[in-house]
Amino acid sequence: MGMAFWPAGLVGGLAVAGAAGSAALGNALFDFALNPKAPRSIAQRINAGEVDGADTSSFANDPDRQQARAWLARARRSVSVPARDGGELHGWYVLAPGARLSSDGGSVPRIEESSHAYAVLCHGYAGRPLDLAPEALQAHRQGISVLMPAARGHERNSDRYIGMGWLDAHDLVGWINRIRELDPQARIALYGVSMGGAEVMMASGLDLPPNVRCIVEDCGFTSVWDEFCVQMRDLLHLPPTPLLNAADAVCRARAGYGFKEASATSQLRRARVPMLFIHGTADTFVPFYMLDQVYEACASPVKQRLAVVGAGHGQSACTDPGLYWRTVGAFLAEHLAG
Repeated sequence: MGMAFWPAGLVGGLAVAGAAGSAALGNALFDFALNPKAPRSIAQRINAGEVDGADTSSFANDPDRQQARAWLARARRSVSVPARDGGELHGWYVLAPGARLSSDGGSVPRIEESSHAYAVLCHGYAGRPLDLAPEALQAHRQGISVLMPAARGHERNSDRYIGMGWLDAHDLVGWINRIRELDPQARIALYGVSMGGAEVMMASGLDLPPNVRCIVEDCGFTSVWDEFCVQMRDLLHLPPTPLLNAADAVCRARAGYGFKEASATSQLRRARVPMLFIHGTADTFVPFYMLDQVYEACASPVKQRLAVVGAGHGQSACTDPGLYWRTVGAFLAEHLAG
């Protein structure tokens, strides 16, 4: 999902606007890409059924994926955490087989009979937690409890601006602490696809508690600036500057972050936990060359990369499921072991 769905009128305005209109166009770019409440936003068009989202792409009709979606829709339970900037952030969880929340009436519930293994699954741009149903089911089959936050600007958190993984990476600390409250012995893996992949890479450089044992990222971008540059050049056929600079200034004022600041590569230089990087060789939306850039930037002493031949954006798991799940499953089993 991306900038291919800019309205024709906006694209035409971008092509002819001068400096006098840069602020207005910066706001228009911001609203369409990052404001889910804007009447012409990508999110609004998806919700209206005008644009296919990530979960309705060519592989969404796979029977295994449909089975996983049906399972998750039945099994998931709602969960929320306080947001750093007020209000609450919402998501879903599924406990591992046999695990349960204590019901002894104590002020702080605990997860009992648990394997103490958890995976936090982070979805992509214009997606939703349900998109990661196959990943959730795979984890569940490995005895792993699953937490699936909705990203800012998505699903039940659509009252906020989209954070492109950057704001969500900082939110992950709250979600991780929520797991630790429920299970102080928790061993946690972070997993993300596309924007979610960038999110978990951005989180890698934060002050994560020792409960976080490993991170798996699939086709995440190097930085928000880099990814928007790709979309403007490839899909809009426009130079990124000065238009992207104008949108960056608007984002700083309205959402509190800048496109260059929101950098996975910068954060990876402070990474310390084991990391697995995955990317499809046929990915042009988040270009395959970004795999080498994030892998080389990672300072973790334990890191691994997987290039899935012929896979497009976000399609590595369905292009070669045997290779994908053997690799991910072995990585999680090794680093989430008690």
